[in-house]
Amino acid sequence: MSRDLPPLTAAARGFLSLGLTATLTTLRPDGTPHVAPVRFTFDASTGLARVTTRAGARKARNVSAGGPAARVALCQADGFRWITLEGRASVTGDPVRLAEAVRRYTARYGAAPPAPPDLTVIEIAVDRFLSLNV
Repeated sequence: MSRDLPPLTAAARGFLSLGLTATLTTLRPDGTPHVAPVRFTFDASTGLARVTTRAGARKARNVSAGGPAARVALCQADGFRWITLEGRASVTGDPVRLAEAVRRYTARYGAAPPAPPDLTVIEIAVDRFLSLNV
């Protein structure tokens, strides 16, 4: 993983490949947290997590409002096993990056994500992770 993080264990990489739902925590413009259930993908080789969503969704608007300093936390849990990925986030509708997000989502979850007309991707440059029992 990039950004000088210690490498994820094989168990953590395996856990992150399971077709589970996670929560994405973003900050509203007033500083209060917004937590939403999401499906996501994580590329351990680049440290990039991706969440597809509508451009008008609160989570996308929160990330956009935060600008380049926008930080988020993405937490996947299964009982007492969990991992949280933290990092700076950005929103993009770039067709190439969106297609990559959809490709990875489809591979992980076995079906394409919903495809509203304003489909976009939140990209998270992970710079910290915390975990328990993975």
